[in-house]
Amino acid sequence: MTELKTPNAPQWWKKPDVKKTAILWVICTAVIGYIGVEFHVRNIVSPASENMSNIISLIRIFTWAASPVAGLVTAICITVLTSKRHYGDNPPPEADHEIRNSPRATALWLSISGLLCLFALIGGLIVLEQESEGVLDTSAIQVNVTGQQWLWNFDYENGARSEDLYLPVNKPVVFHITSVDVKHSFWVVQMGIKMDANPGYTTETAVTPDKIGVFDVRCAELCGLLHAYMQTKVHVVSQADYDAWLIDHAAIEKGA
Repeated sequence: MTELKTPNAPQWWKKPDVKKTAILWVICTAVIGYIGVEFHVRNIVSPASENMSNIISLIRIFTWAASPVAGLVTAICITVLTSKRHYGDNPPPEADHEIRNSPRATALWLSISGLLCLFALIGGLIVLEQESEGVLDTSAIQVNVTGQQWLWNFDYENGARSEDLYLPVNKPVVFHITSVDVKHSFWVVQMGIKMDANPGYTTETAVTPDKIGVFDVRCAELCGLLHAYMQTKVHVVSQADYDAWLIDHAAIEKGA
């Protein structure tokens, strides 16, 4: 008597739902990466410094790095929602390849997630290190920034003072930031710098404006009733115009 042999079950990666999820994963990763990058970049202000350009580049990289994770989750959700339903107390026969029961899949998932986190950490530290180097630039303009409810004051090396910030284009500047009352946050929007202004302490940050124009300075820390109105402008001008403005305002301060 011949014993009938049951055909071997297909390997898990050859099963229809796994193939479907893999195809959807590739599609969802591409769609999420593209839409995510376009959404973020289109809603970010036009950069006026290398700092801001680096931030935008970092957002692009981080979005694409995160898209495979979001793509896989989306692909699994679509597969589950579009697959046939199973009713009863027992799992369906094809559930023997559940990914949660696979030590290899779990190890792979943890390894990839760890590498992505490490990549994000290293990338962020590199950008922070580049920004920190600007503070040590001996050729940079030194500007003292003082926040108070609810305005900014800017003091320059030659004694000039203003409530609007004036800077020359393509010249590094170091800001020495403090507050006279409560905590504020000095935010030059289009230049991608944001630093806390703490009462009794001085914090520092640096930037090199690379575009002539008028840009926004805001407070990014809730500091009281008129916090939303604590904003002013930064005027980035040519070196010659900046030198002339600096001399005029220094003379005004001495006359006062």
